[in-house]
Amino acid sequence: MVKRKILWTIVALLSVGIAASGIVDKTAETYAEAAFKRALVTFAVARTLNGVISLAQGTELALEPGGVGVNLGIGQVLDPINDLVEQFSSVMLIATTSLGVQNILLKISSWWGTSAALAVAGLLAIIAIWWPRTQESRWLAIGSRVLLMMLVVRFIVPALVIGTNVVANHFLEPEQAAATSALEATRVEIEELNEQDELRMDPDQSLLDRLGTSVRNTLQSMNVEARLDKLKSSTSQATEHVINLIVLFVLQTIILPVVFVWLIIELFKGMIARTASLQKH
Repeated sequence: MVKRKILWTIVALLSVGIAASGIVDKTAETYAEAAFKRALVTFAVARTLNGVISLAQGTELALEPGGVGVNLGIGQVLDPINDLVEQFSSVMLIATTSLGVQNILLKISSWWGTSAALAVAGLLAIIAIWWPRTQESRWLAIGSRVLLMMLVVRFIVPALVIGTNVVANHFLEPEQAAATSALEATRVEIEELNEQDELRMDPDQSLLDRLGTSVRNTLQSMNVEARLDKLKSSTSQATEHVINLIVLFVLQTIILPVVFVWLIIELFKGMIARTASLQKH
């Protein structure tokens, strides 16, 4: 019994000290801010890509190589990815909102009032544990329960943020960065095609000037067609990157937090059950 009292006293003093130092909160804030910034960057890329695709929908590049009209439709190339990017933008909005909520909850949990409440709970727990009573097990169970509840209130959000981001940074962040860069490159390609200048014949041009314009149109047509072929390949790859990003951000902002909350609650329930068993001895 004395060993249990000493153990819970150490837990109370250690938890109050950690809360007062703010080391856990600072670590969690660093992780949370980094994750939020990455999500914002990816969300901005998704929205920009969506806007560029919308602008390109129905756009045709009209060229006249050798006096023969050629129409190249960018929108047709982008149709397969258009709807997916819009859905991806919605997912990123949810993911960014989730990370923003975590930041707010982190500020609430690190508020001085929450730390003060933990300190009071720790003091009451120590008093309850060491108060001279005939039913020592009962007071030990009550004191440890109060302390456990305040520990969960004070540290569940920092633990959730740190645990989630440690896993995400180690396993998910490299793929997120690579996929985001690939989408940014695809956006640049689409913008370049949207800005492709048209070269047309001027009736007042001399024969030599018309010949020069015709040659330039022919070369430009070949260049645009080659770039469209490259865009088709990039679009196909971009689809894979979008799907990967959806999976990664859903995993980071929804599934992993739920898993960590479940683990913390199960741990808390197990410790509560253990303290309840003290009353029976």
